Amino acid sequence: MTIRRAMRARRGTTAAAITTGLVLAVAGCSGGDGGGDEGKNSGDASQSEDSGDTGAGAEETNEVLAQVKGGKGGNFTLTINSAKRDDSGFTTIKGKLKNEGPSVVVLPGWASEESELKNNGLSMAGATMVDKKGKKRYFILRDTNGHCLCTRFTGGLDQGETSEWFAQFPAPPASTASVDFQVADMPSATVKLSGE
Repeated sequence: MTIRRAMRARRGTTAAAITTGLVLAVAGCSGGDGGGDEGKNSGDASQSEDSGDTGAGAEETNEVLAQVKGGKGGNFTLTINSAKRDDSGFTTIKGKLKNEGPSVVVLPGWASEESELKNNGLSMAGATMVDKKGKKRYFILRDTNGHCLCTRFTGGLDQGETSEWFAQFPAPPASTASVDFQVADMPSATVKLSGE
């Protein structure tokens, strides 16, 4: 009889411990009544900030930070309009690519040689950013599926066509004021980083 009572007591204690643990876990995950509202408000604030950034980005797209010519026959003009380092540890470089050649051109050499990025096709996946001061080379970021955080072109560029592009990298240290940007066989371009 005493063994049965001891087993019942042990089961009861175990059940109480598990129940207490579950209650604490659920309470910790719920965040309380105001937690959901605070999350929604901060999300709304982020969305309005993003909208503001889009407006500021639209103004800056006309500013030319750097421009290089190259590519097949020297017919591509790569323009960099913004290079922003943000608080979350990323650097986003944006610009335009123009085909000034006499015919449609595809960009086969612009895909990355990195095994995870090879399947990005016609894209800015082959772009790199070099911090000469810190002596580091940064490769384009990718998501969990191996897709680059960059522009993917849908096809070739027609004669005279201009296409906007972006490429996202890890941010260099705050002490780094400028970086060199390069993609494929285009010459590198030095750009000054701005913060947000």
